[in-house]
Amino acid sequence: MSLFSWLRPVSPILPGELQQRLERLPAMAELGDCSLREQRWVVLDLETTGLNLNKDRLLSIGAVVIEDGAIDFSQQFERTLQCSELKLGPSVLIHGLSPSTIAAGSDPAQALVEFMEFVGDSPVLAFHAPFDQHMLGRALKEHLGYKLQHPFLDVADIAPLLCPQAHFREAGLDEWIDWFKLEVFERHNASADALATAELMLILISRARQQQIHSPLNLQQRLSQWKRRRQAPSF
Repeated sequence: MSLFSWLRPVSPILPGELQQRLERLPAMAELGDCSLREQRWVVLDLETTGLNLNKDRLLSIGAVVIEDGAIDFSQQFERTLQCSELKLGPSVLIHGLSPSTIAAGSDPAQALVEFMEFVGDSPVLAFHAPFDQHMLGRALKEHLGYKLQHPFLDVADIAPLLCPQAHFREAGLDEWIDWFKLEVFERHNASADALATAELMLILISRARQQQIHSPLNLQQRLSQWKRRRQAPSF
């Protein structure tokens, strides 16, 4: 055995039925030239034990689907993941997740397979997407040995790209909700925040089309250009 073999992560052993479902997951699709309206988007929000990318854990998943230019309320996903032997901090209580709720949650491997079946080959939208992408990717690797490769677009970047007149430097979801005068009746749990993000994204899709951004690929390209300009040193 190699001296360094202990460094390699051990793939989890899954029940046969779960392994078969994992193997049947569709390959992720690259962003394409279909219209923004035609694209099926999965809008995701996660609740975690905290904001440490390497130590904190995934507690709940909330997601809704935008398709045909509208939120499809027949396609919603919500799971709380079972997480025993975990000390819960104040942020968890803010999300309304009590210790008993988490103890009675779904088996993480089962919930994560179900979520990836729900996602299919669709791209993912989230507010502060790099955090959600990292935490979801970690959980998938830990519980399923699955590598997350789906494209993620950050609504926190899309909003200022398309609405520079807002003059927000680093606005949160609440600031954008207020700026667009959206009526959001619930916040700070995964499903409610995913829905609020989806409502914001519907407005942004309309703004994108007004600015001659017509496809998911075009939107991704414009985002990349915008971020490069922001990061360029000013002289």
